[in-house]
Amino acid sequence: MTAVPTFRCVAFDCPDPQALAAFYAALLEWPEPETEDDGEWVTVTGPNGVQLAFQRVEGYRPPEWPGQDVPQQLHVDFGIDDLDAGEKRALALGAKLLDNKPETFRVFADPIGHPFCLCAC
Repeated sequence: MTAVPTFRCVAFDCPDPQALAAFYAALLEWPEPETEDDGEWVTVTGPNGVQLAFQRVEGYRPPEWPGQDVPQQLHVDFGIDDLDAGEKRALALGAKLLDNKPETFRVFADPIGHPFCLCAC
């Protein structure tokens, strides 16, 4: 027994857990999402057991970026070698480009507004 926690997952609030999990599974080329019996919680498990989880929230309001009227509260960074190819792929999967001015990373929103970055830094 230990008092030190271990990392389990990052959980995203969303109106449709299955749809958002499918977006991230496709973006990261991870296995198909696993849905809990009630459909309220869906997980995607990647290499080394890393998990992203998605939970249904009624009345979900997407964060605003870069504004803070509805704060983002967190965002996820993904490493990438080719920013241009990564941008094209993310957009084809349903992401929205928010900022492509930095030389070493690009800021996107997933299909329901959560910000994430593709980073070549």
